[in-house]
Order: sequence, then C-alpha cells, then structure tokens
Amino acid sequence: MLSLAFAGLTIAIIVTEIARLFRGFKSIKPAELTHLINGGNTVVIDLSAGSDFEKGHITGSRNVQPAQLTPSHKLLAQARQSPVVLVCRTGNASSNAAKVLKKAGFEQVFVLDGGLPAWQAADLPLVKGRG
Repeated sequence: MLSLAFAGLTIAIIVTEIARLFRGFKSIKPAELTHLINGGNTVVIDLSAGSDFEKGHITGSRNVQPAQLTPSHKLLAQARQSPVVLVCRTGNASSNAAKVLKKAGFEQVFVLDGGLPAWQAADLPLVKGRG
C-alpha cells in the first residue's frame, strides 16, 4: 500500500514538473525580480484589487485588473519584447494572465513565485498609495 502511494506521488510530481516546462512562462523568485527591475525596461504588473494595491505594492509596478489585461492594453502595447512580470497576492491570477500573454506572442513573461507574500518574506520593500 505504501509503495502504491509513493508511486502515485512520484507520478504526480513528474506530471506537475512536465506541465511547468510547457506552460510557456517562468516563475521567478523575488531576488530575480529585483535583478530584472534593476536591469531596466521591465514591466511589472500587479493584478491585485485596487484597494490591495494601495495598501502595498512593488515600487514601479502598475495596477491592472485581470479582466482589463489584454495584449492591446496601453502598458503592454510596446512591451512584446520586454520582460513582463505579473504579480498578484496568490499566484492564480498572474498564472492565468501569463498564459494569455504568451498566447498573444509576448516573449518574456514571468510570474513572481509566491506573489507579494514571497516578496515580503524576502524583506523587500512595498510602497503604499496609487503608485
């Protein structure tokens, strides 16, 4: 019985990792995001609700609601070749948005692994207000 459970768990991990390879976007850690931001030309989009965004967000990020995030959005229209990093509170909204952008031809799409809680856990600053 224990061997079957182990085999099932192993298969689940393998399937998850294979799916991650083929999803078309990359998850990045907070330190990698700071490197991208410091390199310039990176578009950071926070998909949080407006009130959550005002309570705290990454410096330079722009707040866009998931329903409004389309490849023709004014923030993205010129960013097809630039790194685009999507951030949310849980990772779900940013993963879904990343899939949309990859299908639309965006070349460098990233999702902050762990969302803003991971950013805060790394002791990185958030700014308050509308940004």
